[in-house]
Amino acid sequence: MLRRVLGVSMDHLTFGSCRATSPKHLVSHVQLLLLCCRDSYWVIEGLLLSEMAATAKGMIQNLLYLVERYGHIPNGGRVYYLCRSQPPFLTLMMDAYLAHANDTEFLRENIHLLEVEYEFWQRNRSVSITVGDRNHTLNYYNVQIGEPRYHPNKHHLMEQELWAELKSAAESGWDFSSRWFLSWPPPLPATLKDTKASAVVPVDLNAFLCKTEHLLASFYRILGNTTKAAQFQAALERRLEAVQAVFWNEAAGVWLDFNLLKKQPNPAFYPSNLAPLWTDCFSDQAAAERAVRYLEGSTVLSYKNGLPTSLFRTGEQWDLPNAWPPLQHMVIAGLAKSSSSRAKEIAFDLAQNWVRTNFALYKKYQAMFEKYNVDGDGKPGTGGEYQVQEGFGWTNGVVLQLLDLYGDRLTSGSPSTLFKAWIVAACLFLLDLKW
Repeated sequence: MLRRVLGVSMDHLTFGSCRATSPKHLVSHVQLLLLCCRDSYWVIEGLLLSEMAATAKGMIQNLLYLVERYGHIPNGGRVYYLCRSQPPFLTLMMDAYLAHANDTEFLRENIHLLEVEYEFWQRNRSVSITVGDRNHTLNYYNVQIGEPRYHPNKHHLMEQELWAELKSAAESGWDFSSRWFLSWPPPLPATLKDTKASAVVPVDLNAFLCKTEHLLASFYRILGNTTKAAQFQAALERRLEAVQAVFWNEAAGVWLDFNLLKKQPNPAFYPSNLAPLWTDCFSDQAAAERAVRYLEGSTVLSYKNGLPTSLFRTGEQWDLPNAWPPLQHMVIAGLAKSSSSRAKEIAFDLAQNWVRTNFALYKKYQAMFEKYNVDGDGKPGTGGEYQVQEGFGWTNGVVLQLLDLYGDRLTSGSPSTLFKAWIVAACLFLLDLKW
């Protein structure tokens, strides 16, 4: 039953255009049926909380197999996704697993593959940015594929360039969003034709890699390889400096994506702006307090169904009015572990709102969803390239993490009603998901 809660089993992935991996993997939902690294991170966290460490380990083994075979984790488990990757969470998954299982031998056997995935981003997705008299190397999404050997006409060339940009946006997992539109800030209209993802150096991608460098340094220290540990510690220190120099915006009091073409930050709100709090990719301990003021100075906390993905209504699914589970968790967890009392209060309020939204819609629809609508009294998310999906692996994983963090404090409906963690957990276990 829990397998049906956290995802769909792909016991024998041999059909259609899909790539077969080792025997078992859980995916977020049967209709999407894609092996996704980023989705798998929150599924694995849910599995570990549910004392299913062996299943979590098996999922990590599948992803390690892909790195061993292809040199990176493809965007999905299908042949046509081999040209692009997805946000790098594999090392973070290993860390989550090791926190629940004393399995140093598994780490020892596979740490070279964690490094292979990291090096893919360094070799293929890095860019140099000069700030003052310092050059900083950071990472971005930049899929170079689809360009013909000759260009019959200008229109055909532009079409190929657009496809490459759309694939770059898809590599980010934010497919699609105003975040990648060149014509920011609005007024809109702007459409997918305005997508220029390769011009954006994203805060969150570099925050993930910052955490990866920290963990690889730590892992190599555990394994007694001081040379490698020093190598990744130095990489971490360089990235900390780069994140501060390139992304931190003193006026806004937060980190902002950097646009390579405009040579300036994107001032728009996205929850990803706060990703460094989650990955500890900052040195200034006042950052959490500044982030609180940033949130309180915008309208995003006025939405009671969750943090919106942006404040722009473009019709794309990674924009208003949608709220996505992993973004909620990153912001909540980042604020919750800070030393700021106000940050902790906001983290709890966001968690309370999010669990209530999930619970209310489950009662109404008898389902959990991949994304939710922040408008009105709450409903499933909308927009994008396909119908909103039920399931949903990362949704359930995030709720389980929030229950683990705040279960004894949550309330349902009215503030006077105690919302015991086991009530929601029982609902999750009894989900009747379609196969």
